[in-house]
Amino acid sequence: MAFLFSIHFDRLLLERSYLKIMCGITGVFSFNSQGASFLEMVDAATTCITSRGPDGHGVARLGPVTLGHRRLAIIDTSEAASQPMHDITKRFTIVFNGEFFNFQEHRVALEKEGVTFQSHSDTEVIIHLYAREGPACLQKINGFFALAIFDAEKQELFVARDRMGIKPLLIFKDDDKFIFASEMKAMLSYGIKRNLDYASLYAYLQLNYVPPPNTMLEEVSKLRAGHYMLIKNKNTGQQIKYYSLPVVKEYADIPALQQEKKLFELMEQSVQKRLISDVPLGAFLSGGIDSSIITGLAARHTKHLNTFSVGFKDHPHFDETHFAKLVSKKHHTEHTIFSLTDEDLYEHLFEILDYIDEPFADSSAIAVYILSQRTARHVKVALSGDGADEMFGGYNKHRAEMFIREKKLLTRFLRMSEPLARRLPQSRNSTLANKVRQISRFSAAASLNNRERYWRWCSFASEEEAAGLLPVTLPARNLYNERKYQQVKNISPAGDLNEVLRTDMELVLQGDMLTKVDLMSMANSLEVRVPFLDYTVVDYSFNMKPSIKTEMSSGKKILKSAFKELLPEEILNRPKKGFEVPLLQWFRTGLKSLINDDLLSEQFVKEQKIFNPDAVKALREQLFSANPGDIHARIWGLIVFQYWWKKHMQ
Repeated sequence: MAFLFSIHFDRLLLERSYLKIMCGITGVFSFNSQGASFLEMVDAATTCITSRGPDGHGVARLGPVTLGHRRLAIIDTSEAASQPMHDITKRFTIVFNGEFFNFQEHRVALEKEGVTFQSHSDTEVIIHLYAREGPACLQKINGFFALAIFDAEKQELFVARDRMGIKPLLIFKDDDKFIFASEMKAMLSYGIKRNLDYASLYAYLQLNYVPPPNTMLEEVSKLRAGHYMLIKNKNTGQQIKYYSLPVVKEYADIPALQQEKKLFELMEQSVQKRLISDVPLGAFLSGGIDSSIITGLAARHTKHLNTFSVGFKDHPHFDETHFAKLVSKKHHTEHTIFSLTDEDLYEHLFEILDYIDEPFADSSAIAVYILSQRTARHVKVALSGDGADEMFGGYNKHRAEMFIREKKLLTRFLRMSEPLARRLPQSRNSTLANKVRQISRFSAAASLNNRERYWRWCSFASEEEAAGLLPVTLPARNLYNERKYQQVKNISPAGDLNEVLRTDMELVLQGDMLTKVDLMSMANSLEVRVPFLDYTVVDYSFNMKPSIKTEMSSGKKILKSAFKELLPEEILNRPKKGFEVPLLQWFRTGLKSLINDDLLSEQFVKEQKIFNPDAVKALREQLFSANPGDIHARIWGLIVFQYWWKKHMQ
């Protein structure tokens, strides 16, 4: 079966009749004369997202609607695939950001019905599917996307986002207009109101990102993953769900070996779909389980696979390039290592701060930015292993959660060690200090109920610490509590680990991991494809018992077993390592003046009137003390916010 699929795959490559372009989109639907003035702003807003599509742009003015598009040509790079794209009758006009992997089968079916196509792009197929089926066409799309289609006959705008939320779509609506865009910088270019959302800020101070579907502005939100909207006037536009992650109450009793085989088949098909490109393509290869699986599967179906990894010269504890080399050697890839120093990372710091148009403080974004930038010099498309940790229990917090639920007596004993752990040095920069950090976090969370513990696992600061920094009004606190409940409500007192993993998919994956990769790759005009997040793989994973997927002693058990033939022995049982950017070192050297004399200075904080000056001062003092602990992540969150606030809110 795999051989036959490979033959079909090669034939598609030769025909060059697949997919389209990655891009950025924006648009306005005006409801009245006041809203109509915003239609003329779409061209400028489109220019704001040039990095998402440096290969061209287009704007379509369609009465009450104007649609804008930036183009990053990947497949069918001809002018026939340019956007905004109209159907032959000019009734439907689309802007589409993403990829529709299985469009070819639907194109064939449409041609049998007499449809004539003017391009080889998947975008044109979507127009015809929507013309026939309306929003139901979303069920046929296997891919990742954000899109908007205007129906001139009905005077109706349709906007939608992919099932997993891989591609972003921000939305704004008032009595005069509806605005959408791929990035906040485009939204801000319209001159919309900018009121700080204090409930979002309170959550941000804990998580270092804003939980979806909210943003740091009261007026702007994110279209939810797996949802669409139909807009005709100011009274329409409810978000309608077309996809949900599976919730299984009773699991089928299927042998583990059979499930491993099925998972392998689904993943292989997913990777094959994502290998097709008319421009150079490669894969991120960190040397961990997930990227190694993607590389191994991709290498089975392409002769010259380019792989890329980053090494950290100044931090050998985190340098995994040795393992990446082993994978590359096993699968005969053309491997490139970008060996970075702390100076290399610091050099790009302000580029990233300037690009971030909504506070986002996952510091590993710095390494992803440089990896994307340097990879983009070689290829235009890269595969990544994102999503596997959330689906298959790959994080330490998952094993900690299993430990608490299964080892209650030992958990009680470890909780007693928390006072001591709090006094010891904590850091990810060494094995011992990282272990102390983990014990401290474990002990603090162990006494909480399932929902509160989950939220604490995801946080860098407790609610009390965040509240000390940000005096939260009662309405903001109530709104925060309501939103937090929505985030964690599917974790029940007696549920299994899949409840935690589903919540990770909706909170951590969407809010942090996918946001990071999308922002940093698109800043460098690089398309990143994520095979683990093919919905067929996701659906299958949540029909598995948690005990099949992972175990306390070793995360992602099923991945290691199902794909062991693709993985060098050396990486099968090695511990998972993250990478911690040397923020503390920078704070005490190159960024010291920025902290003390600018962004976190007592004078600026008082004039700004957002944060508690005494609490900020206490954080500064702890930062520069002999025992700063794990404070640098919180300081980084404040720096990112303050930099954003000065640029966009003053």
